[in-house]
Amino acid sequence: MISFRAFLVLVFLTIAGYTAVVVVHHGPDLFAVFLRDIASLTWAGQFDLDFMCLLAVSGLWVAYRHRFGTRGVLFGMCAAVGGMLFLAPYLLVQSIRTRGDVAALLLGENR
Repeated sequence: MISFRAFLVLVFLTIAGYTAVVVVHHGPDLFAVFLRDIASLTWAGQFDLDFMCLLAVSGLWVAYRHRFGTRGVLFGMCAAVGGMLFLAPYLLVQSIRTRGDVAALLLGENR
């Protein structure tokens, strides 16, 4: 579990740093680029559509972990929009809260 937690920290720092550089050089208008790529029917659009579906599954999973309660739905929306910038710290906190119990991490503590 220590390796997994270290991986989450590394992923978060890497993506946060990369995102900061992109925002400085290209601005914060991610969604226009994202949707334009999808509409273009190119490989970049295929990747973005696939990624969007993965983010949707991530959001549904987070909401499921919290039994689709208000907090779970809010966290799920954060996961679907924020990707690993949300999911890495979320998983880090949840792995600590569940004391490394993988079943509880995946399914939620009360299942």
